[in-house]
Order: sequence, then structure tokens, then C-alpha cells
Amino acid sequence: MVFSSSIFLFYFLPAVLGLYYLAPRRVKHLVLTLCSYFFYGWTNPLFVFLMLASTLVDYICGLVISGAHPWRGPEPQTLEPGTRTRRQRIAMWVSICTNLSLLGFFKYFNFGVDAYNDLMIALGWHSAAWDHFWRITLPLGISFYTFQSMSYAIDVYRGEAKAVRNLTDFACYVAMFPQLVAGPIIRYREVANQLAERAHTMEKFARGVAFFALGLAKKILLANPCGQLADAAFDAGSVSMVDAWFGAFGYAFQIYFDFSGYSDMAIGLGLMLGFVFPKNFDQPYLSRSITELWQRWHLSLSHFLRDYLYISLGGNRKGKVRTYANLAVVMLLGGLWHGASWNFVIWGGIHGGMLAFERSMGKDSLYRNLPDPVKMLLTFLITTLAWVFFRAADLPSAVTYLAAMFGMTQTQPGADLLAGFLYQPYFLICMAVSAYVVWACRDTWDFTRRITPATAAWSFFLLVLSLVVMVTQSYNPFIYFIF
Repeated sequence: MVFSSSIFLFYFLPAVLGLYYLAPRRVKHLVLTLCSYFFYGWTNPLFVFLMLASTLVDYICGLVISGAHPWRGPEPQTLEPGTRTRRQRIAMWVSICTNLSLLGFFKYFNFGVDAYNDLMIALGWHSAAWDHFWRITLPLGISFYTFQSMSYAIDVYRGEAKAVRNLTDFACYVAMFPQLVAGPIIRYREVANQLAERAHTMEKFARGVAFFALGLAKKILLANPCGQLADAAFDAGSVSMVDAWFGAFGYAFQIYFDFSGYSDMAIGLGLMLGFVFPKNFDQPYLSRSITELWQRWHLSLSHFLRDYLYISLGGNRKGKVRTYANLAVVMLLGGLWHGASWNFVIWGGIHGGMLAFERSMGKDSLYRNLPDPVKMLLTFLITTLAWVFFRAADLPSAVTYLAAMFGMTQTQPGADLLAGFLYQPYFLICMAVSAYVVWACRDTWDFTRRITPATAAWSFFLLVLSLVVMVTQSYNPFIYFIF
């Protein structure tokens, strides 16, 4: 079930909001949890048990770390700094290993089998290849809820969060449907107080509706048409240099509006339920360096990798060479987190290499003498080139597409027909509007900070327009659902 679907907008969401607001305060979290499990199990009910298992493991580990009991004794308290016991360390590692094992098995098993088969075939040992080995289906959202659930146990261990005794509250935190499938990655300490007590106000609800309307507009009105032209370019057997660049820019816009639109809708739904989630995008294509890009793009993942991986590896505290290595390792793993493919590893390597290079040059030194618009253009071009590996079906396809972007391939007869599709007035207008929104409009977070009559009117207009267009579209993928 996706947010930009009739069944969600006209049936599921009204039903959930009705049940939630009619329910007594003491059972609101139970209602929200059950609705979230229904939302998650819509495609495959069996995956609900996988999420439940992860939830129970981290709930128990949090209590063990804090030394609390599920239903008796004093309330769990935030741990003081100091040496942790062996039992506490074991509980933390049980949480980490369980979640990473779940993620690793379901996300990378097929990748491992394919890599093994490629190696055997390259060595000429065809009989050793696992041609008929069974395959694993990737559960939706597993990359997000395993990180989220695991961060809870780590924060309790570090003394940065207090363990939760109420299982329903913790299950609600893990399974909350607005951010379950594609984030943002919400850390427990960011919503712990809100789970205990939060306000439900008309102002908050109105801002949530505006957030959702703008996110839906990003998805339906911009991401989907940009995705159509990107698919046409990337899936073409032969593409000219101009068409290749146009398709790559289309994908750059698609993935931004697709993911930031989903995040906006998730934040808006959270506000409707009384929760305030942190910002996940801060106009990343305004960045003047790759370093700045990662201070604006997918902030919940950036902060997660920084706090739980980069700092744990030593951060920038162990010399320049170690710092550069840490940046590269973090981004390589960040790329692999997105998917089990060499393309994602290379994408992460490009960003990790650029982060290390910029730091070695003094962050801004590389672009110091350039005007800000040129800095932004260069950063956007580097980002777009890296997106090719993100979008291409496999490594050979990515290399071929990059070669086309630099005029290093010979177009085949009939390739010019692609231009007749790409440069339709509808797609040209969508690309122009996308560029305007990216580089000239306010961020959704700032636009909805105060709901004025003008803000409300724009939000209502875009909501209605998006709904009208949505029922006519057959192309409606969510990119980050596969991560």
C-alpha cells in the first residue's frame, strides 16, 4: 500500500484517523500499532512476523540493558556514564547482530549467490554454480525498521535514551505506518517524550495536511513524469549524448521529488497523529559541495551513519588518513545499504571519495574561487553522474550510459525516435517546474511553518490537482520501497 493510491487516501487513512481520534487515550497506541501492522502486511502478511520478531528482540534487550523488568519494580531509568556490565554488553550485541543478520540475509543473500555464480563461471567451474538455488524475497522497509529498532538498544546502552517498559508503546514506535516503509529513520530518543505525552491540536493537524499535500504534489506532479522520461532514456537500447543528459537530469529530479515527497507525506501523517518527526531533506540541490549535500540529503540516514558508524570507527579523531578511510568506508556501506549491487557500492564509493577529497582540500578550498551558482552546478553535475549508477540496471549498463553522456558511443539507427518522446511539451514543462521548485522555492518545512490563508489555498489546490492527476496515472512507483 502506497501513500499515493486511492485505497490509502480514500479508505485506509480516513479509517485510521477516525479510529485513532475516537479511541481513548490509553489505547491510541494499540490502535495505531494494529493499523500499522495491517498497513505493512497488506502486500505480504508473513513479513509482519519478521518485524514483530525484531521488535520483541530489541524490546527485551533494552530492558536487559537498563536492568528493568517488563511489569514490576521501578520504572527504567536512563543509564549513567560508566562501565557497562557483561550482561549489558551482550544484550546490546544481541540486538545489533539480530537486526544486521535479518537485514543481511534478506537483502544480500541473492547478491551473494549471484557473486558466487559469477566467480565460478569466470573460473570455468560451471558445474559448481548454483543455477537452481532458491531466492529470497526482500521485505518492504526492512532497511529502515531494523536500523530504527537497533538504534533504540544502542541509545539505551549509551545512556542517551531510557528503556521503555510498555511493549505497545515500543511496537508503536517501530511499526508506525507513516515512516515504516521508507523512513525517515526515527530514533527512539527523538520521539520518546512524544510517546509518553503529546498534544493534538488543530494547528498541528492543519500543518500535517499541508505537508502531506505538498509531498503528494511532489510525487504525482513532478516525480512520476520525470521518472517516465528517465525510464525511457535509461531503458533505450541506444541514446544520444543530449538525450542521455536529459534522462539523467530527469532521474535526479525523480529521485529527489520521489523520496522527499514521501518524507513530506510521512512527516505530515505524523503531525496528524500528534507526532513531530525531524526534517529529512533540506533543499540538497542547493549544495555547493558534496560535503554540504550530505548535510542536506536524507538527513536521518546521514545522522545515523555519522552517530553509529563514523564516530564508532574513530571519526576524525585518529589522524587524516584514518579520517579519509572512515569517510570512504561509511559511504561504501551506505551505498550497500541501499541495495545489493555493485552499482550501489560504486555510488557510495564516489560520494565517499568526494567527501575525503574535499576534506583533504579543506572542504571549501576546491571551490573557493568560484561563484555560488557555479559551485551548485558542479555539485549537481557530480551528483547526477553518480545517480547513473543508482538508476542503471547493472554495471555494464551504467558504464554504457555514462559513455553516451560523454559522446563516446555510436547511436544506432532509430535512436532519434527517442527525442520525440522525451521532448514532449508535457515533459519539458515538468522538467522546468522541477528546476524552479528545486532552485527557487522554499522548502516544505519552512513553507508550512505558519498556515496562512495563502498557504492553505496553495496546499488545497495542489492536493486536489494531485488527486485528479493520480487517478489518471498508471505510472506510480516509489523508488525507496525497494531499499
